[in-house]
Amino acid sequence: MTEILQSELSAEDENVNLTAVSLFRQHGKKICTAESCTGGMIAAALTEVSGSSECFDGGFVTYSNIQKEHMLGVSEDTLKKYGAVSYQTALEMSRGAMERIGADIGIGVTGIAGPGGGSADKPVGLVYISACSKDAHVWCRLRLDGDRSQVRSLSCRYALDLAIRVLREEINK
Repeated sequence: MTEILQSELSAEDENVNLTAVSLFRQHGKKICTAESCTGGMIAAALTEVSGSSECFDGGFVTYSNIQKEHMLGVSEDTLKKYGAVSYQTALEMSRGAMERIGADIGIGVTGIAGPGGGSADKPVGLVYISACSKDAHVWCRLRLDGDRSQVRSLSCRYALDLAIRVLREEINK
């Protein structure tokens, strides 16, 4: 498991979805999503690209803890011990989606987009993203500034950046 620092990621590429779909198609790999605070934006960004059906089979939007458990298999113990907004939950979300859909790489995103819902320990703009394959896993903890829309949009781009990193790790083995 590798933690990627926010400073190592790029959210500058507004067309990272085009890059992701192109690379996944080129290498015959499948990607899936498990989203909470992004509410399906990553799936929407992928399916906005023509030909995405060759690499994207589906995803989950699990806003509540009950659905994280039910749909993705996130452990009740994980949610109680670390909370919904945690690295551990993001990891279990990405793995659960990947296993259930049968994709090569899964993305899990959970965070607090705001404007409410934050606390001293978990402020608005805190987002955890996990991208994993069977043999590789990267994750990041983001502290994003901006309004709800900006936090969600940046989270989407960062998530696709992480998925591309996992794909490149897989193909460079």
